[in-house]
Amino acid sequence: MLQASRARNALPVAIVVALGVFGGIAYSENEVRPINDLPNPYRTVRDWGHPPNGAPWAAVTAVEVSPDGSIYVIHRCKDNSCAGRPEPPILKFDASGKLLKAWGEGMFVFPHGAIVDAQGNLWVTDAQIKDGKGYQVFKFDPNGKVLMTLGKAGVASAEPGLFDEPTDVAVAPNGDIFITEGHTGGTKGNDRISKFSKDGKFLKSWGKHGSAPGEFDSPHTIALDSQGRLFVGDRSNNRIQIFDQEGKYLDTWRQFGRPSGIFIAKDDTMYVADSESWGKDEPGWKKGIRIGSAKTGKVNLFIEDMESTTEDHSGAEGVGVDAQGNVYGAVVRRQMLEKHIKKPN
Repeated sequence: MLQASRARNALPVAIVVALGVFGGIAYSENEVRPINDLPNPYRTVRDWGHPPNGAPWAAVTAVEVSPDGSIYVIHRCKDNSCAGRPEPPILKFDASGKLLKAWGEGMFVFPHGAIVDAQGNLWVTDAQIKDGKGYQVFKFDPNGKVLMTLGKAGVASAEPGLFDEPTDVAVAPNGDIFITEGHTGGTKGNDRISKFSKDGKFLKSWGKHGSAPGEFDSPHTIALDSQGRLFVGDRSNNRIQIFDQEGKYLDTWRQFGRPSGIFIAKDDTMYVADSESWGKDEPGWKKGIRIGSAKTGKVNLFIEDMESTTEDHSGAEGVGVDAQGNVYGAVVRRQMLEKHIKKPN
């Protein structure tokens, strides 16, 4: 049984475990053995970067590295919301952690997912609505100028081109835009992927609520690999689903845990933030960032969360990686930004 469990980690698809007990925990259909015992070649610091005017971090939701090396951090102002708050939720740092610029005051209710495209533009989703704001996706240039807005402010809708709980965004090399919809604790949520052209024209959507292939329950994050495949973190289904850019279902992976954030580097190294593996729904799994290959599906490294088994706090939801291989974790409940610095070989 031990040999079989090791083989599952080496395969591109998480194979179903229908037999036996590992470490005193029984595993049923559609589950894989927890992957926790892996090397961690990083040291962690939690004093990198600070909001302006000495303010503390609020819930940190996303961290993205620009092609020029600057680092964008998104946080929710205060008390896990920017509704009616004066603080800027978007902070831009240099590689040393010096704050360069901050913006977005009064624009967001619940800033959530983000991406920096190949041209260095920042995209940010707003996953809640209140007082005529929210449920939009904004594209900013590196200085904070709004270049594009998708969705209708304060409107939850399943109509083409509108959103219900937009959680994250990915941008293909040709400029096509992919947006995940569906979260917990808001309105109904569309539990789908919406695709737009580079000029913001709605093209198509796919998916609905459920647990079958091609269905979603809180698709929380999305990323593209070097082949152009879409990796969708179907969080409440404890899996990653893989699609082509037309929405054709390709595969399901469960070996990276319960995915809240995904970053895929140019060499297809994949970083998956598992912020919520705890309790009876994910027996035996620990919270943290699993690092592996988008090509093979093998998980190679694990940055264990500082409270990896407690249900009191979630771990990092957003994950970003700089050119030196340092890993940044955006932590919501504990309200902090973590930097995991790669140790010398």
